[in-house]
Amino acid sequence: MTERRTQWRSALAGASHTKIVGGLRLTVPAERIEAVALALSLGLFVLAALLEIGGAWLIWQGFREHRGWIWIGGGVIALGLYGFVATFQPSGDFGRVLAAYGGIFVAGSLLWGWIADGYRPDRFDVIGAMVCLAGMGVIIYTPRGR
Repeated sequence: MTERRTQWRSALAGASHTKIVGGLRLTVPAERIEAVALALSLGLFVLAALLEIGGAWLIWQGFREHRGWIWIGGGVIALGLYGFVATFQPSGDFGRVLAAYGGIFVAGSLLWGWIADGYRPDRFDVIGAMVCLAGMGVIIYTPRGR
């Protein structure tokens, strides 16, 4: 059995494979396809967080801090773009993608508040965010037998 695995791996070495991830066609060396797909997925989650949290923050600033309709309009546009970003995730399960994104949203919101508003998260905020991120990993990246 070990000899077969070695032959299979050597046959793939140097070969490239194409995988469609979130509507994008990736052609990378076979041994790196999963790493590239994971990096793309995490990048999409971060982009979604920037758009959603940033959009909500712009609306907050425009309305609550009286900065005007331009800020609110920018927030509405960012939130609209956020709605499209999730569609590029490799998983086709809407509920699973949005549930997993929740972990990124919690951690990202605390980080945004720290950077943009000077709110310093305490240890319980950090522990809660870590629990959410662990849950996110379980929800979206656990292998399933489908």
